[in-house]
Amino acid sequence: MMKRTVFFVSDRTGITAEGLGNSLLTQFESILFERNSQPYIDTTEKMQEVIDQINQITEQHSLRPLVFSTLIDDELSAMLHHSQAMVIDFMHTFIDPLEKELNIKSSHSIGKTHGLVQDGQQKSKIDAIHFALQHDDGASFVQYDKADVILIGVSRSGKTPTCLYLALQYGLLAANYPLTEDDLDKTLLPQALQPFRNKLVGLAMDAERLQKIRTQRTPESRYASLHQCQLEARKALAMLQEQGIPYLDTTATSIEETATKIRMLLRKTHP
Repeated sequence: MMKRTVFFVSDRTGITAEGLGNSLLTQFESILFERNSQPYIDTTEKMQEVIDQINQITEQHSLRPLVFSTLIDDELSAMLHHSQAMVIDFMHTFIDPLEKELNIKSSHSIGKTHGLVQDGQQKSKIDAIHFALQHDDGASFVQYDKADVILIGVSRSGKTPTCLYLALQYGLLAANYPLTEDDLDKTLLPQALQPFRNKLVGLAMDAERLQKIRTQRTPESRYASLHQCQLEARKALAMLQEQGIPYLDTTATSIEETATKIRMLLRKTHP
């Protein structure tokens, strides 16, 4: 498999460069990308160190690295473009045509992307994270009435990370409840969930995938055995279908994709 080195260069956190860059790289499955994140490159000295790394890799491998950049500073951006790399400049690629269309010069202010959240929105997300942690894994039911969504599914089907992502990214109050063996022996929803049927979203997963995840946590256990995973996955899916609970298959879906689909589902059911 071919290997290529990738740099994500930014004058701030690099989240935007990594997000956009990785989205593009997913379209090239036959290449192994070795990623190198370079955040807070905000001086010529720091930039020169990055350029030295880039040029060294080019000389060693006779293949120039790919660079995804969200640099605002023109001087630093110009330095990067003179390196021995293939530079994809997200900011200037899009800012220049926007300036022409809007007939106004951009502010060229560093860090604007991560300064968009207002104080109220920030507090809302913090509160949502606290809610997700307090209502993780069925730890508490007392505020289920305040939840925007309650995720249900068997252990290790992705409930906790999805709840935290919904809280952090969207400020949603997300709780989660694990379907245990006792729950799955019955066809009805657990009693604690019945008053909140309209808030429930199920997470289903293929038994083989579930086994791999559980094996990483507790190898060679009954909990991680293929038989147990098959049993729980089958019964959980049957319960969701019989009770008419909307559900998502998380077998081959990232946390980000699952959370986005849940948000879209909530918009349809609670416009």
